Amino acid sequence: MTDAPYPKRTAQPRIVYEGKYQRMVVRGTWEYAERVHAGGLAAIIIAVTPEDKVVFVEQFRVPLQANTIEMPAGLVGDIHAGESIEVSAIRELEEETGWTAEHAEVLMIGPTSSGSSSEKIAFVRATGLTKVGEGGGDGDEDITVHEVPRTQAAAWLVQKINEGYELDAKLWAGLWMIDHDLDGTPRT
Repeated sequence: MTDAPYPKRTAQPRIVYEGKYQRMVVRGTWEYAERVHAGGLAAIIIAVTPEDKVVFVEQFRVPLQANTIEMPAGLVGDIHAGESIEVSAIRELEEETGWTAEHAEVLMIGPTSSGSSSEKIAFVRATGLTKVGEGGGDGDEDITVHEVPRTQAAAWLVQKINEGYELDAKLWAGLWMIDHDLDGTPRT
């Protein structure tokens, strides 16, 4: 395959705006966002408490002008350069929810919105949870932690949609990954 009919593949990127956290890039006819730091990778943490409750976070998201329900998540390496995905995930889990984990396992990495951003997300399963604090996020965040019985989590999310919350679509993949390995095999 030649690049001749695909100039967007060979066009040089041009930064048209750069802020503290994101930049806007034009490449050929495409416009997209990319992270300024952290290598463009975020981690979404799939966490179930010893009481079999799924950990969700609620926070106001300025771009949507609405409260959202999400799984805990954060940028990889935004605080400590070179930090592993697993260490970043455990740090973010504790910061946002007050839970820490003995172990974190990267399940998969993929794009979040490939038509508008170069960002990728790592789904990380956190296990061996212990409550160590209240959570709530850092000084710039106002996070409410929800712990929902795993067997009721999907119904609870639908209820939140009906109440007007915005839900991160990755929640449904995260719920599936609680009970399944990536090959579809049920987890025991």
